[in-house]
Amino acid sequence: MEPPEAWARKRRAPRLLVLALLLGAHPGALAELQVSVPPLVEVMRGEPVALDCTPLGAHRQYQLKWFLTDRSGARHLLAEAEVQGSEVQARVQDARGRSPPYQLESPGRLVLAEAQVSDEWDYVCVVTAEAAGTAEATSRLQVFAKPEATDVSPNKGTLSVTDESAQEIATCHSRNGNPAPQIKWYRNGEALQLPMEMNSNGYITSRTVREASGLQSLTSSLYLRLHKDDRDAEFHCSAHYTLPQGRHGHLDSQAFRLTLHYPTEHVQFWVDSPATAEGWVREGDSVQLVCRGDGNPSPEYIFYRLQDKEEKMLEADPAGNWTLEKVQRSQSGTYGCRAEDFDAAEDAELSQTLELRVAYLDPIEFSDKEELFSTLGKTVSTNCSAQGLPTPALRWTKDSVPLGDGPTLSLSSITFDSAGTYVCEAYMPTVPLLSRTRILKLLVEGSPELRPEETQPKAEGSWREGDEVRLACSARGYPEPKLAWSELGGSPTESVPRGQGWVSSTLTVKLTNTMSQNGISCEASNPHGNARHVFHFGTLAPQTSQAGVAVMAVAVSVGLLLLVVAAFYCMRRKGRPGCCRRGEKGAPPPGDPELSHSGSQQPEQTGLLMGGTSGGARHGSGGFGDEC
Repeated sequence: MEPPEAWARKRRAPRLLVLALLLGAHPGALAELQVSVPPLVEVMRGEPVALDCTPLGAHRQYQLKWFLTDRSGARHLLAEAEVQGSEVQARVQDARGRSPPYQLESPGRLVLAEAQVSDEWDYVCVVTAEAAGTAEATSRLQVFAKPEATDVSPNKGTLSVTDESAQEIATCHSRNGNPAPQIKWYRNGEALQLPMEMNSNGYITSRTVREASGLQSLTSSLYLRLHKDDRDAEFHCSAHYTLPQGRHGHLDSQAFRLTLHYPTEHVQFWVDSPATAEGWVREGDSVQLVCRGDGNPSPEYIFYRLQDKEEKMLEADPAGNWTLEKVQRSQSGTYGCRAEDFDAAEDAELSQTLELRVAYLDPIEFSDKEELFSTLGKTVSTNCSAQGLPTPALRWTKDSVPLGDGPTLSLSSITFDSAGTYVCEAYMPTVPLLSRTRILKLLVEGSPELRPEETQPKAEGSWREGDEVRLACSARGYPEPKLAWSELGGSPTESVPRGQGWVSSTLTVKLTNTMSQNGISCEASNPHGNARHVFHFGTLAPQTSQAGVAVMAVAVSVGLLLLVVAAFYCMRRKGRPGCCRRGEKGAPPPGDPELSHSGSQQPEQTGLLMGGTSGGARHGSGGFGDEC
């Protein structure tokens, strides 16, 4: 069992620990007076910052001083304040050349306008109260500055992969930051993990410089042992910097590539022209042979042709291109290319060969003439052939319609529709655009075939005498038939556009009864015979309606003439009462003077107007007298 004293010590230990923690919560805390300041203040360069110092507890009278502690540990009084109740006397003692100077706001706020890197010090706040004693606390100021854009200076020389030591790749610069940034290197976007110690595989060196402004600049150099795989690699560097409140950022440089020297290990040789997958090229084309090695700088290339197992040297071309202008079939064969690289390893493949195959196609030959003659109902058979390499295929077409594959064209039961143009085509399925065609013309002899057009616009039996009709006839045959009409006025025989051997003629006439009785015939003839067609119209209707109209027109004209004469007579009888009225038979009324003749009016005219047979007859039994 533990002694009582030991048990008492155990109980006091937690209480002492709690008291020590409470006293240590505020740096510089004394037995009775405590001071509160922020232990670390972070600010961006150029921004204002304030350091607050606050005595804890109720103190009506105390003295507060701000000191700056330099690197040697010496303190320099910056500002102080005397507090007596509500009265405060504050003053700045030493600005230490700072512009703008320090400011003391309220009893314990030290203000730094436009913070600079040179302001990074420890600031100590000391508070003295007569009754409570003296207490102090320290606040550290840290000023951050974002560095300028990162730039990189790559090695612009030619770096050899045969070098067994690390070579300088590039130098990266990050300027005017605070605190000093870190530089990282990347290859193809992946960070390089390299030591700072020199070795043969790769390492990094860095150097930090503090500028006159207090800002820091960092220079980093990358050294690597290079390999052939690095010829296409992209490198860049990145400056990583810190900001207040634990934030971070980075600035990447531009990416760059290296120029490497590496020996040739393999050679590729191919045909760079309109060639097929099987390696065929067309005769007459310009063919370019291309040779490429995988070394850098590019080696010199030598072209040759293998004939009887011996190399026949052609030309040397540093670019690795050799052209055959208008290649001929005789130039088919085996060609080779060799790269001349003295840095290459002994087991490197520096030579390649290929087989150049020139495809050709000779003109098409017919077993018969290009123009064949046949008669109706017969059978025609003919052949076409073509020589070429690779072996060409043959097919026959007519009007772009395939008739069959192969060299033979066979037609049975010939008709006029069989006549026309046939095309034999020779082509190579494995060599596009290499083909030839030849035309065969088939002429079919026979008596004409006649095709009349229907009479328009009326049917038989509905025509009238004098109607105009247009008739047309078409015919085909060989030799070409001639068309003739039974009536005069037919047009000459003409070929029908796209008519497949048809010819046509037209006739325009006015119908008569004779045409109705006999019809109008169209006849096609050639040395093999003729064909005839008769157009019938039926009985023609007479034109009665037109005669009645003419008679009516004459009657109307006569009536109008009589009205004009009557009106003229009434005008001549002016001044006589009862003119133009039917008068009574007998003597005229008393005082009615006789009709006299005046002027140049002739007696015959007067008599005519009076209705008598002579000038003096006025009261004849058949006359009108004074009547109208």
